[in-house]
Amino acid sequence: MPAFRAVVFDFFGTLTRSVQRGPQHADIARSLGADPEAVRGVLDRTFRARACGRYGSAEATLRWVIEQAGGAPRPGAIRAAMPARVDALRADTQLRPDAVGALTAIRRRGVRTALISDCTHELPAFLPGLPVAPLLDAQIFSVELGICKPDPRIYRAACDALDVAPEDCLYVGDGGSHELTGAAAVGMTPVRLAARDLANHLVFDADTNFAGRTVRSLTEVLTLLDHTPVLV
Repeated sequence: MPAFRAVVFDFFGTLTRSVQRGPQHADIARSLGADPEAVRGVLDRTFRARACGRYGSAEATLRWVIEQAGGAPRPGAIRAAMPARVDALRADTQLRPDAVGALTAIRRRGVRTALISDCTHELPAFLPGLPVAPLLDAQIFSVELGICKPDPRIYRAACDALDVAPEDCLYVGDGGSHELTGAAAVGMTPVRLAARDLANHLVFDADTNFAGRTVRSLTEVLTLLDHTPVLV
């Protein structure tokens, strides 16, 4: 029998390859009368607040960002830009080549799967269209809960959805948001994904002091499921 009953994954930089903001973000900023670099600065310094839903709906959040960057969008312009905002985030994300295969193999072992993502409103909008969506037994989004990693409640929400204890979970992430030490603190077994492409990954609050187990690909996670959990 596998040692773990569930594997919990981060999304950006874990199920996906390295993420960087593409040119569509600058196009959206200009269309709303704001300087793209000013918008980038607002996005960078407010990620955690936005990922916790502090500024309201997706539309209200985009309006707030643009206004903070000095823009004065025309009536109706924010609403009209919302599909482009979702498309821009989707364009930034490319699933890892082994993501679907790894998730499928995990589930074939009788192990449940979950996603915990510190994210803004866009990920819940486009994730259902990705091939990994039906392979996740639970999807936990910070923007919907109003809390971000490493808050222990976000990990427990995944455990509750899976009906497992934290000690039964392997947690896999690239290390943003102090997610690995947060997972360990609630009793999960954390593993850092250290794929080569992550050198240029857009990451906030990196778990730089984590010294636990590391894998180089999602496929390597499979080898951990048939052995005793690694102590970290």
